[in-house]
Amino acid sequence: MMEERLQKHISRAAGISRRAAESVIEEGRVTVNGSVASLGEKADPERDDICLDGEKIVLESERKVYIMLNKPVGYVTTMSDEKGRKTVKELVSDIPERVYPVGRLDINSEGLLIMTNDGDFANHLMHPSGEKEKTYRVSVTGDVEKGIRRLREPMELDGVALTEPVVRLRESEPNRSVLDITIFEGRNRQIRRMCELAGLRVTRLTRITEGGVSLGRLKKGTWRNLTRAEVERLMS
Repeated sequence: MMEERLQKHISRAAGISRRAAESVIEEGRVTVNGSVASLGEKADPERDDICLDGEKIVLESERKVYIMLNKPVGYVTTMSDEKGRKTVKELVSDIPERVYPVGRLDINSEGLLIMTNDGDFANHLMHPSGEKEKTYRVSVTGDVEKGIRRLREPMELDGVALTEPVVRLRESEPNRSVLDITIFEGRNRQIRRMCELAGLRVTRLTRITEGGVSLGRLKKGTWRNLTRAEVERLMS
C-alpha cells in the first residue's frame, strides 16, 4: 500500500466519515509511529503504526464487520469521552475488530445504532444522498392532537426546511402518549427539537428502524451482526 493522506485512510479503515477523520486528527487523537499527527500528513498503513486514541486502527484488509447495537440510555456514541461518561465502546468490547458508530444517538436516547469498520459503508450511510429514513418510538407529554398537527405542518431546523415526517399515534393516555415518527434527515437532536416546536415534551426516545432494518427483539445493551440482506438494503 502506498502513502496516502491520514484522513483518507482513517475514514476508510476506521469506519468514520472523512470530515470526522479530519476532526480526530485536529483534536490530536491520532498518532503516527508515536508522534501526534497533523492534518494533511501522509502515511503508509503497511509500514507506519497509525493509532487513534492510543489503539492501532483496523487495516482495510481486515474482516469487515457490520453490527446493530441496542444502545441503552446513559451511553454516548463515541469510542472515548473526555468527561468520563460510559461509551458504546464498552458494549462491543467482545468484538475483535474495532468498530465505530455510524451516526449518533444522544446520551438520553436509546435503540438501534449501526456500527462498522467499513469506511465506505459508513460514508454511504452518512452522506446526505445515502441517508436512510429512521423511525423513532417517542413517549411525550402535552396536547398530543395539537402536537401531531404541528409536526405534520412545514417545519424548519437551523434554517433548513424538513421533509414532512410520518407521524402515527400508538397510545394515548391522560398523562402520556406514544408516537411513531419517521424522519428522512439526520439533523442534530431532530426528533426532540421537532417535538419541542410542536409543544410536546419527550420523556423517552427509542430508534426502532433505519433504512428498513429493524431493532426487533434485540435486548438492550447487546448487539448482533447484520445479515447480508440487511447490509445490502442499507447500501441500496
